[in-house]
Amino acid sequence: MPTLITDINATDWSPKLGEIGAVVEELDDISQCIRIILTTPKGSDPHRPLFGSDIHLYIDYPIPEAIPHVIREAIDAITIWEPRIKLVKVAPVTDGAQLTLQIEWKLNEDNAVQRTNVTVYGAA
Repeated sequence: MPTLITDINATDWSPKLGEIGAVVEELDDISQCIRIILTTPKGSDPHRPLFGSDIHLYIDYPIPEAIPHVIREAIDAITIWEPRIKLVKVAPVTDGAQLTLQIEWKLNEDNAVQRTNVTVYGAA
């Protein structure tokens, strides 16, 4: 059952994408923010034109050629736009038609490694 706005207990929370009235809190909020950062093209948010990443610039590259660029863009964007965490690792996972980034991260005040997967090419 989703957390509703009336049940928020956390300091860090956001509306849950795709579920009206639901929210994400704590670690789920950070995971959702990472997905938003990586899937938002820079320049598409008129109030924050530098928000997001340039991953979309490599969509027409062959996946092997795109991987180093996509990883760099992911690291840069997350480092700038998600100050609550430290990146541990950004690893590509591909089946030839789809590219997913496995983002490993830690809260700034914690050592527990969390993982967020973001599909950047192909079906989600």
